[in-house]
Amino acid sequence: MKVEAGFEIPSWEMPSVERSRMRTMAAILRDPNPVHWDADLVDSLPFEVGKKTINQGPLGLSYMVNMLHEWAGPGCVKRIFMTFPHIVLSEDRVVAKGLVTEVKGSSIECDIWLERDGVRLLEGNATVGADQIL
Repeated sequence: MKVEAGFEIPSWEMPSVERSRMRTMAAILRDPNPVHWDADLVDSLPFEVGKKTINQGPLGLSYMVNMLHEWAGPGCVKRIFMTFPHIVLSEDRVVAKGLVTEVKGSSIECDIWLERDGVRLLEGNATVGADQIL
C-alpha cells in the first residue's frame, strides 16, 4: 500500500449510536449529566433534535481511534487533537474518515473527522506510527 499525502484512510462506520452505550459510559466516566440518558430533557433543550440523547465526546473520539487502529494497527496513535463543533446523537449513523496530510519518516500526519450524512460532527488531526503500513 502506497501511503502519501492525499491518501484516504479506509472509513469506519458505527451503524447506530446506542443509548445503552451512552448510559454505560456515563457510569464509567462518573458523568452525572442527564443529557446522555434522558431523552425528554434533551427534547426540552434548544437543540431541536427530538427525543434523542447526546453521545459523550470520548465515545465519538473512540470511533476515529477505531478507524486508525483498523488501518495502522493497535497502538498506532501517537498524538490526537480533536474539536467538537457539533453533537453526536443516539441512533445516529456516523462514519469516521481520514486523509493523510504528510508522511515524515515513520510517522503519518492525518486529518480525521466523524460525520453524519456528510456533516462533520467532530474534527481533528492525528499522528500515527506507520511501522505496520509503510
